[in-house]
Amino acid sequence: MQFVVAFLKKLPILPIALFIGGLVLGLLIGWVIAPVEFKDATPFYLRADLQEDYLRMAIDSFRINQNPNLAVQRWQGLGVAAQNAYTNIQNNPGDQDPAVIQAYGQLITDVLSSGGGQLVTEPATNSSLLRTALIGIGVILVLGVAAAGGLYLFRLFGKRGSGEVTAVMQASEISRSAAKTNFEDMGLAPPITQTMTTYVLGDDLYDESFSIDTGAGEFLGEYGVGVSEIIGVGEPKKVTALEVWLFDKNDIKTATKVLMSRHAFADPGIRSRLEPKGELVVVEPQAQVLLETATLQLLATIVDIEYGKGPLPDNSYFERVTLELAIWPRQG
Repeated sequence: MQFVVAFLKKLPILPIALFIGGLVLGLLIGWVIAPVEFKDATPFYLRADLQEDYLRMAIDSFRINQNPNLAVQRWQGLGVAAQNAYTNIQNNPGDQDPAVIQAYGQLITDVLSSGGGQLVTEPATNSSLLRTALIGIGVILVLGVAAAGGLYLFRLFGKRGSGEVTAVMQASEISRSAAKTNFEDMGLAPPITQTMTTYVLGDDLYDESFSIDTGAGEFLGEYGVGVSEIIGVGEPKKVTALEVWLFDKNDIKTATKVLMSRHAFADPGIRSRLEPKGELVVVEPQAQVLLETATLQLLATIVDIEYGKGPLPDNSYFERVTLELAIWPRQG
């Protein structure tokens, strides 16, 4: 049960939002934007038996009024279905005069062979083109959601079938076992929300986001952490900086700070690339970083850190980083 609860909490917001958006768009297309409406439609859209009935009536009309233009127009209204309906009538004339049926068919043959008419199917209208385009967009959205969901599930369960513990599973276990800070013992108000999150080497898609909601269910914003910069080449990716962010629905911009390895913090080239993202902070055990927006505060605590060991410079990439992210309303 605990695993299920943890899994649900880690569900990515973006794919779910895309799925809901695609569903709503599909309903809007089908019911509001471009619903199927038949107006002045031709008999081309009738069932086969009704198309045959229509052609029988056209033949009866031709027997009485002998109007060749009207006869051809009605034939063309059936489009590609006209010939099949006519063959059925020829084979089973019922109470109709075979001579009239033959005369009608001969008229159609003469007119079409002389270039006086052309067999047509129902042309595509602007509304049908719009409907096709919107359906295409809907399909792309659905495929995008499916791909994002599949990618997330692969990230979470990747090699579980082989018995191997994935980086995501390791990170989830580390976060679960890490003790959260009791801020009330420190004389502080309890946070609105408090989360432990862990990056482990090998989780190349590390990108965590969490919703901020009041006890009454009011949405206040979102916060999270993800990969900001890698170093070196090869797999798995060597993460040298993480990006912590705080979105406040009452603020026009998102607060961001970049948590850097010691090597990255001392490298002018890496610093220049990351400075536009926000304040640069070197990662140290138990260090704390504060992010503030118009109405929210996020306190990020580096609970634990371990650097990777390999051919790259010392202290240049993370083997593991555990963060505690706590949110309070901003005072004053």
